[in-house]
Amino acid sequence: MYLSKNRDFQLIKKLLNDLPIIRFFKLQSYQTKAIILNILSIVFFSIMVIFIRKAAENLHILEVVFFRNLLAFIVMLPILKSTGLAAIKMNNTKLFFMRGFFGAIGMLAGFTCLTLIPLAQATSISFSKPIFITIGATIFLGEIIKARRIAAIIIGIIGMLIIVQPGVNSFSFGIMLAIIAALAHSLNALIVKKLTLTDTPQAIITWMVIILIPITFIPAIPVWEWPSFETWLYLWGIAIVGTLAHFSWTKSYSMADITSLEPIEFIKLPIMALLGWMIFSEIPGTWTWVGGLIIFMSTIYISHREAKATDSLKPNDGVQELKL
Repeated sequence: MYLSKNRDFQLIKKLLNDLPIIRFFKLQSYQTKAIILNILSIVFFSIMVIFIRKAAENLHILEVVFFRNLLAFIVMLPILKSTGLAAIKMNNTKLFFMRGFFGAIGMLAGFTCLTLIPLAQATSISFSKPIFITIGATIFLGEIIKARRIAAIIIGIIGMLIIVQPGVNSFSFGIMLAIIAALAHSLNALIVKKLTLTDTPQAIITWMVIILIPITFIPAIPVWEWPSFETWLYLWGIAIVGTLAHFSWTKSYSMADITSLEPIEFIKLPIMALLGWMIFSEIPGTWTWVGGLIIFMSTIYISHREAKATDSLKPNDGVQELKL
């Protein structure tokens, strides 16, 4: 029976490898593969956002976060069975648990803000992540920020202020959560880049959900109720699409520098604006587009400057390890 299942698995693998799109992907350079995987992750994440909003219409968002991790782990079980436990061995336990901590903050804040503010606005604020990554790389990786990059960071912050418009609009709880999520995900990106040097993408993704299951279960207990059939469909959708998104995202980061991939994030704004308009009748305001574009141009410049540096996300001379 085992040999039969193994033959079936090998046959399916061969059929997939023979697909034209897979053959095309294999012929590409590492950088092109990373870009393709990154774009795929953005599409998957965008679909996941829609499922999150729909699930939260009938279930508390804290439960949605918990089920996202629990069901994602169930989705991963067949993959773990085929790859074996050796593929998820932890080589840097401290960083894994730090990723879990910041991942929990980012997920709880990010999921909640999606239920409180328009999708396009939440997406625009998320563009500040490269700015936080640059600041974090300076603090934790020993990079030196020069005048032009400082100016780009300031311009990016101005773009964020244009979206938020303090003094014109009230600084809502949803906007605050979106900024917290961007900050937490930035720290996560730095940790993931470090982990890809010593651990497999399967290990990074699998241990994230394993660590997050108990962390996100605790806040869900006071608001607990069982999901309806329709909500279960959205929850499974979040788990499946979210797992594909994280795998694509983590794999892309293992194949190329963060700085070369971050500018691609801007395609998320028109995607989310279109989905928000089609499904939730949300029309982004002019300042959301203006602020989002300013932040994007700022991150493009930051990425351009960092791409010129050698090993831009590695510590400077004399600094060997991540200071996190």
